[in-house]
Amino acid sequence: MSLQNIRVVLVNTSHAGNIGGAARAMKNMGLSRLVLVDPEDFPSPNAVARASGATDILDAAQVVGTLEEALVGCSLVLGTSARDRRIPWPLLDPRECAAVSVEQASGGGEVALVFGREYAGLTNEELQRCQYHVHIPSDPQFSSLNLAAAVQVLTYEVRMAWLAAEGRPTKVEKLETTAMLDAQPVTVDELENYFGHLEQTLVDIGFLDPAKPRHLMPRLRRLYGRSGISKLEMNILRGILTETQKAARGEPHKRRSD
Repeated sequence: MSLQNIRVVLVNTSHAGNIGGAARAMKNMGLSRLVLVDPEDFPSPNAVARASGATDILDAAQVVGTLEEALVGCSLVLGTSARDRRIPWPLLDPRECAAVSVEQASGGGEVALVFGREYAGLTNEELQRCQYHVHIPSDPQFSSLNLAAAVQVLTYEVRMAWLAAEGRPTKVEKLETTAMLDAQPVTVDELENYFGHLEQTLVDIGFLDPAKPRHLMPRLRRLYGRSGISKLEMNILRGILTETQKAARGEPHKRRSD
């Protein structure tokens, strides 16, 4: 069964970074079909930055004007909901959502996982277009999830259900995964995304003047071209740039011990 039958639908997203974060979450879990309903800011460099290598998901994203267009061809629609509604509706948790989604997709059906606006979620009318509502049982004292985090929760459960249906292992030794990434060279598009991230970071910290760039970036491109960078090394470099940008903005940033 291919996960290609399961699409992620984001409705009227206001922050482009959340679109990028959702794309990254999808690619992490093997999903690739992203549909954007009337996004407020897309395409956007903020989406690309947050996607962190999942720009192929953004490039292939379908942008439509209405939820009806986003759901064309679907036989199962599941909408995320954070609160009780006036009309009782079949309610699933993320694991149950994943199970019915994979079952439907395995039979050739098209499935849509629908996520609402950051500030208000899905409207009652939009939720009524869904056969099931999905509620993530977060802590009631702090229940609001970031949009990309909500996408990550559901897509993770979908992947786990898919692995179980395919009879594939769900545990891989960390050393095996690391060795695999270290053996894979980066692609041209991954390298281009890195150069964009690197240039923006150098501007952020005042090392590069965009008005007078001189030959810095071409020389850096030549340097990296000689290096033969692996995917693991690229992940490390992108992480360094992200934390450097946070430090430059005065934001809290993590320290690695490994």
